[in-house]
Amino acid sequence: MPPLHDIAHLAHVELFTHKPEESLDFFVRYLGMTENGTSGDSVSLRAWDDYENTTIKLTAAARPGVGRTNFRASTPEALQRRVAAIEATGLGRGWEDGDPGYGPVYVFTDPDGHEMGVYYETEWYRPTGDLVPALKNQAQAYPGRGVSVRRIDHINFLGVDVVANRDFARDTLGGMVTEQIVLDDGVAGSWTTFTNKGYDAVWTRDATGTSGRLHHLSFAVDSRDDIIRAADLALEHGVHIETGPHKHTIQQSFFLYVWEPAGNRIELDNPAARLVFAPDWQPIDWSAEERAKGQAWGLQTISTFHTHGTPPVEPEQEETRDSDLEGDAWGAAR
Repeated sequence: MPPLHDIAHLAHVELFTHKPEESLDFFVRYLGMTENGTSGDSVSLRAWDDYENTTIKLTAAARPGVGRTNFRASTPEALQRRVAAIEATGLGRGWEDGDPGYGPVYVFTDPDGHEMGVYYETEWYRPTGDLVPALKNQAQAYPGRGVSVRRIDHINFLGVDVVANRDFARDTLGGMVTEQIVLDDGVAGSWTTFTNKGYDAVWTRDATGTSGRLHHLSFAVDSRDDIIRAADLALEHGVHIETGPHKHTIQQSFFLYVWEPAGNRIELDNPAARLVFAPDWQPIDWSAEERAKGQAWGLQTISTFHTHGTPPVEPEQEETRDSDLEGDAWGAAR
């Protein structure tokens, strides 16, 4: 059994963009997130019901991709236990001051080189003015703007060695593996939870053999209707819809994948309240034959889902955009 719940949850993620103004507009106007401060080349953005100050840190950079992924520990003692475990792997980098609103962060990488941090001390978000909610058990007033994403849901990393990353997440960070893709040549994807959700962090095989890339960052909405509305809003806002709305076979969430202006893939996700309570849960394995059937409703996964990641790899495999397909307003091509 892994040391469950020393990591309380996925906290906040840094995204790099080489189109900072366009990306900021996407997150504020389309996703409906709220700006909550700036520091240097970075803007802090929050989803309306995340209790901490920052959901994502959007940072101007030469190329898109993922910066530091931060996890909050459940107690100061849990933080020290996870730091000791990380140091024993040789992947630790040491302590740094946290971003505004956070205490000291222990910085490390996963085996694939993705930068991560773990911390405990934090400040809860305190809304003011029009951002004060009517219900005091809600972090912020509902923005009523764009998709109005409620919270960060999960992150999907691309990696060279899924097994090494899976084992690190389980044995060192204390996650539980809930589902996997197991092909003839080994494990190609691993879904890991630190909470009672089906998954908080995912590692899938990078088809280009490149380390340290991002597949997607996901935000949760309240209902399937919100996913449908997100597709209509994407059409209105000129946002590229990669695929969906569909229902995933793995984890059963209802989803829409879009690309923000810098090319980072963003998922809008309704996980349908599927929770894992069993402390002795055993991973559900999906074979190549089962995955070849496509998504839960038999729809095939678009080719870019297997080739596109950030930062891009040159030359990157063919990327098909909606404008290249003859189809309906959104969804499957004819």
